[in-house]
Order: sequence, then structure tokens, then C-alpha cells
Amino acid sequence: MDWDDLRFVLALARHRKLSKAGKVLHATHTTVARRLKGIEGALGTLLFEPTDDGYVATAAGLHVIRSAERTEAEVLALEARVLGGDPKLEGKLRVTTMDILFRRYAPVFSSFLERFPGVELTVLCTDTEASLTRREADVALRMTNAPPPHLVGRKVGRVDFAVYASRELARRVGPKAPWSAWPWLHWDERLGARWLDEWLDENAPGARIALRLDVTSLALREAIASGLGVHFLACSEGDHDPRLRRIGPIQAAHSRAVWLLTLPELRSSRRVRACMDHFVHPRGVSSR
Repeated sequence: MDWDDLRFVLALARHRKLSKAGKVLHATHTTVARRLKGIEGALGTLLFEPTDDGYVATAAGLHVIRSAERTEAEVLALEARVLGGDPKLEGKLRVTTMDILFRRYAPVFSSFLERFPGVELTVLCTDTEASLTRREADVALRMTNAPPPHLVGRKVGRVDFAVYASRELARRVGPKAPWSAWPWLHWDERLGARWLDEWLDENAPGARIALRLDVTSLALREAIASGLGVHFLACSEGDHDPRLRRIGPIQAAHSRAVWLLTLPELRSSRRVRACMDHFVHPRGVSSR
């Protein structure tokens, strides 16, 4: 088996669906199925069994997956060392973040491109964290109070949260109303947002859940602005939206530091270092 075969095995093991594996590999689901059949034929054994929940590795498949993971780690480490020694301030740079942080730091990204036009910047905005170890991105801009120990980086800011309502809803309910008097927006139960359940139990017992959502932070802000209910928002967004009103103090327990993180072996890359330095000293661009 060559490395290209192992890539298909790993993608299917991690995503379990032919279509999802194909998306990661930039291939069709039929291509993934055909490659899997060819790999299994060459080895003379089944590596995966199809189930209602997706493809599940067999005992033989688990052995191949473990070997593939070791090979992947070696290949990615080699790529990182090569990139880390790249002396040119040009080429591709991939940054992973989430939409709330991209909106907040958009001026910094913009000024970075103006300052370093030779860098081909790709920003991945998703609530699912891309893996730096698997080289899905070179740099991560994340909200966390406990950065992973295998990454290095710099703290570049903080995000505070408070509860917001539409101005019309705030007028109707009244500024002195208890938390339980407000209609609340909540997350889809499948998302398992236990932290909000616990907060409501303690601070707003008996509060009515007006609507559950499975949406991005931007769509959540629109739902609040329409008067459907109240919810937590980043103060950097809620305070600057004239349709909204903060109806309580900053919830310090939910505040998160903002970190710019990378792999230790990528610190010497001029592209990565330039990105790190620019976020700390963006030359007059405010990130607030």
C-alpha cells in the first residue's frame, strides 16, 4: 500500500460516510468506494463493514488504520519541518477560526493581506476545530482559556459574553424583570448544551424556552434582534448592534481568551511568524 491508499482508509475511518470522506479528499463518493474496493482486493481482506451509522472498521481495518496514522504523523512532521524552514514570505497560509472571531478580527486579516501581498491566505470559518496536527490549517485563532499543550502561540484578546434582547422585547418585559420572565432561545437538544441548561436552572428557574436552534452565531443574533427571545452574545457584537440591548452584566464565568496557535515546528516559518506578529501589532488596526 502507498500513502495515497492510506489517505482513503484514514478519511473513511474518521468520517464513516463515503460522501464525507470524499469531501475531505476532494473526490466523489463513488471514487472512495472504488478505491476502498481496490485496497481490500489487494490485501485480500475486508477493512470496513457498512452499517446504518456508516462504515465501521474490521479487526484487519484497525491494524491498517493504526499503521496509516503512524505514516501520516511522519509525513506531516516532515512537511512541517520543510515549511518551517521556508525563507520566503510568500505562498499559502491556512488559518482556522469561527465566524464570530473572523468578524471581530476582519480588519486585522485585511491589513495583514495589505502588508504581505505575497501570502495566499485561506480562512476556514467553522465551529468544528480543524486539526493543526493533520495540517488542515497552519494557524488557529481560537477562543479558549486552556490552549492545547501540544500547540504554541500568543493570547491576542478576550471575548466577553452577556445576555441580549431586542430593544422592543426589552421595552415590553422591562429592565428590572428577573431572568425567568424572559423568553429564551436555546440550542437544539442534539448539540448537548448542558452549560446553558445548568445556567438557566440556577439563574432562571422555570424560564420558557421560546425556540431551539441549530444555527451559526450570526443567525442567532438575527433571531434575538427579531424579538424571538434572549440569549448570550459576544459583547463585541451585541454592543455594536443598534437593534439589541444588553439586559444583564457581563457573565465573567463565560469569558474566553482569544489565542493564536500553531505547531512548535511551524514557529520558524516566516509566514506563520508574520501572522502571529501582525495580530499582536496590527499597525493601528483595532480588533475591538
